Amino acid sequence: MEKNVALIALFAALIAVLALIPKITLGFGVPITAQSLGIMLAGAVLGSKRGALAVLLFLLLVAVGLPLLAGGRGGLGVFFGPTGGFLFSWPLAAWLTGFVVEKWRSVPLGASVFVGSILGGIVLSYAMGIVGLSLALGKSLIESTSLMVVFIPGDLIKALIVAALTVSLARARPSSVLSRN
Repeated sequence: MEKNVALIALFAALIAVLALIPKITLGFGVPITAQSLGIMLAGAVLGSKRGALAVLLFLLLVAVGLPLLAGGRGGLGVFFGPTGGFLFSWPLAAWLTGFVVEKWRSVPLGASVFVGSILGGIVLSYAMGIVGLSLALGKSLIESTSLMVVFIPGDLIKALIVAALTVSLARARPSSVLSRN
């Protein structure tokens, strides 16, 4: 039990630390950050439940006002701005990433992590994020989708990085990849 709590807290802290990598904010208010990599990694390494709990802990800290999002943002207001849909998607994205890795054992770990990261960290996150962006900016879903296309290559690279990190961790310490234990 204590180990699970420590790992959940550790990954919440990792997501917060990834905010320190300088963000690039595009003209419509959605920044390119490394934090989505942390969301994918939490699910891939911790598994669906613990990964989602790590993200929920992180978001709880953001909601109470800690400036843990890229650019030092925090507080309840960020959940209702252009990035709100993405923030609401993050626990589900970590859960789906972990679920794919847990259940799809017939393929190598790297492949299941990459596919899980795409499904959770990109497809699910974008679906919810685009709806949130559309509501926050008063744009159509098509307009909001066209704004988000620029992020796809970077997020695919993040999914590759998550797969490589998870495989490396599994080689070094197989028992530490809880999504496969």
